[in-house]
Amino acid sequence: MLNTINVNQPPLVEGQRVEFKRQLTDGLEKEVVAFLNAHDGGLIYIGIDDDGQGLNLNKLDQLQLQIKDRIKQNISPSTMGLFDVLTERYQEKSIIKIVVARGSEQPYYLRKAGMSPKGCFIRIGSAAEPMPQRMIETLFATRTRNSIGNMRSRNQDLHFEQLKIYYQERDLPLNEQFARNLELLTTEGDFNYAAYLLADDNGMSIKVAKYSGLDRINLIENEEYGYCCLIKATKAVLEKLKVENKTLATITDSTRNETKLLNPIALREAVINAIIHNAYSRDVPPKFELFADRLEITSAGSLPQGFSQDEFFMGYSVPQNKELMRVFRDVDLVEQLGSGIPRILQSYSKDAFYFTDNFTRLVLPFSQTLAMNGQATGQATGQAETLLLYCVEPRTTKEMMAHLEVSHREHFRDSLLIPLLDSGQLEMTLPDKPRSPKQRYVTVKPTDDNHD
Repeated sequence: MLNTINVNQPPLVEGQRVEFKRQLTDGLEKEVVAFLNAHDGGLIYIGIDDDGQGLNLNKLDQLQLQIKDRIKQNISPSTMGLFDVLTERYQEKSIIKIVVARGSEQPYYLRKAGMSPKGCFIRIGSAAEPMPQRMIETLFATRTRNSIGNMRSRNQDLHFEQLKIYYQERDLPLNEQFARNLELLTTEGDFNYAAYLLADDNGMSIKVAKYSGLDRINLIENEEYGYCCLIKATKAVLEKLKVENKTLATITDSTRNETKLLNPIALREAVINAIIHNAYSRDVPPKFELFADRLEITSAGSLPQGFSQDEFFMGYSVPQNKELMRVFRDVDLVEQLGSGIPRILQSYSKDAFYFTDNFTRLVLPFSQTLAMNGQATGQATGQAETLLLYCVEPRTTKEMMAHLEVSHREHFRDSLLIPLLDSGQLEMTLPDKPRSPKQRYVTVKPTDDNHD
């Protein structure tokens, strides 16, 4: 059964990323193709006229199924994992919203017209326009060749009992054609790398490491979750981090306040996002590292070519592994396209993300630093001790971060600067002007309680 989402929002406006249709028409696939070929995908609303007025639709379930079937059957390359069909309430009317992600195998085209200007379209303004032949040829020449759907599995003796169980639990039993239906085969009919990752036995393992301090020196735990269906491994990682996400209590005279180290919703989204978008073609699995003050999640691969950080943070979706996206959605590990990053940003800032040419890292600071917790007068360790030695002379925030070779300002403030100030081991040179550009920080010299 498909989701119904109730929304209260101002009137929608048709534009570069939004298309209105009064009803389901023969031109639906053309609009979907244009958004698949666009820079950041788009939204198609069925049941809204050109003036933005909502119109009541009937037989929504039937319409949703028709739309899904038409998009899957009439567009090439495969659109699996690249679109959602949802129902919404808009102006007290029942309408349909189609969420289309930017495709990673452009150019997309109408199967009946082929890869030509008659079959390829691109969004220009608020219209779907034919794609020039030269652009078609350029996109085709640069199409990703090393996607996990195109890569042949190194092992062809694969079994999928675990995958079948997860589908059966959702009342979606897999038939004999499941490998083809889920696009787990190459064009030659061999199992692809997506099939390898979802098989009962494989060589992919996700590591969860735990350190006692703020750096990678003292490793106290190193667990591996894998060599099995990626869904099973994902659930195991989620369960492990759920256990590690301790509840901390603060008791006052009248109340007891409890808080988790990490926001549970953001944590779940971050884990699934890292696993499902990891660049498995490099044979590098995502890793999860717990420190005394934070969780670091590192996945292989960076932003897709031509995709900006602003677009990433706005929730525009470019599934890196659309075959995995489809399966994860089927078993309810993923809800909607593009929903993960906005949910993370509800609890953590954009500064928590780091992008390099080859990796993406997300740093989630704990609500309290475990290494410091309960040690208001204790001696700092690791980076904190280094910082206290450095701040014998007054230092700026920029100087301190440079000395420690850290770049994440919010993480530095929450995990080091504030705990040291609160514990009385560090103090401001201008305490009455905490935000002054002339502010410096200096180590508090211990007092001699034995002097006369």
